[in-house]
This record gives sequence, structure tokens and C-alpha cells, in this order.
Amino acid sequence: MTETNADVLVVGGGPAGLSAALFARKNGLETICFDTDGTWMHKAHLFNYLGVGSVDGSTFITAARSQVDSFGVERVDVEVTDVNEADDGFTVETDGGEYTGSYVVLATGANRDLAESLGCAFDGDIVDVDVTMETSVQNAYATGAMVRAEEWQAIISAGDGAAAALNILSKQKGEHYHDFDVPADADAVFGGMAGE
Repeated sequence: MTETNADVLVVGGGPAGLSAALFARKNGLETICFDTDGTWMHKAHLFNYLGVGSVDGSTFITAARSQVDSFGVERVDVEVTDVNEADDGFTVETDGGEYTGSYVVLATGANRDLAESLGCAFDGDIVDVDVTMETSVQNAYATGAMVRAEEWQAIISAGDGAAAALNILSKQKGEHYHDFDVPADADAVFGGMAGE
């Protein structure tokens, strides 16, 4: 059984999980995303995602994964069986081994089993979070459909994932962190090919 360490462990590969993974890794945190391709996006078509006129859900997820991969997120196609608190963070258990990290982001859609086993507080049937998406378990975050009763939208889920990652970054850096890029940043990252 192998053990892998990261700063941030993201469980789920839909819009919320991929967004959290992108923001965390883009800003220097070692990030592992457990993505078994079980997202509901494969049944969706987006007309209401700001900045996107119309796109098939599977096409959107393929593009999102490519973007996340380009920033160096380690995406692992393995089912997460449990999440537990550890000495300095969390342990994610899978059939292929254990992964440890300082933070965990749960982005498993309407499946709230991992949040329940971790001991997160609930408000009725949904995971109770604050505005930063942090649960009652310190440094554990829940996003998307886990925290909303029947209000499931890709753009809202992506925003939840970004909020979780920005709060993690603020904690890591010891001050409010803002992920705001300018054209020069894009030129540095993409070698002048931004916007093409």
C-alpha cells in the first residue's frame, strides 16, 4: 500500500473539484484530485455558464481537465473509500493506497457519505459550510451539490471550489489571498499565446 503526500486533496472531478484543484495548484500548492469521471456533467449541456455561449458537458469537462493538468495537478482515477483526520491534516483512503494532505476538499456531488464519515456537521440533508466552504471540521471543505438542496449548477459549483481554494491559500500564506492575473501573467505562463 503506497502513501502519497500533498498540500491539498480534492475528492471529485466535476466543476467544483476541478476548480478547487486548479486554484490551489496554480498558486503553488501540491494538489491531488481524485477523479473517477463520475460527474453529472456528461449528462449536461451548458447555456448558463458565464462566458460560455453553449457547450456540451463532456466537452466542458475535457477542457477543464486539460486546463487543470496543464498546471500540474495530479489527477488520480481511483475511488476514495474514506477520509479521516490525521495528525497534521487528513488521510484519504483508496483501494490503491493512502494519501495525506493538510487540507481536503470534498466535491462528490450529492453523495455526502464522506462528509458524514469525516464528522462534518449537517443542516438537514446538506453539509453545513461557511461562506468559504469550510465545514465544521477545520481545514475540510465541502462544495457544490453537497451544500445545496437541489440547487445544482456547474458555475455555482465551480465558484464553490474556487472559494474553498482561496480560503486554503489565505490560510497557507497568512493573509487574505487574491488570485488575480493580468495580461503579463498570461504571457509568462503561455508564452504570448494567451487569447489565441
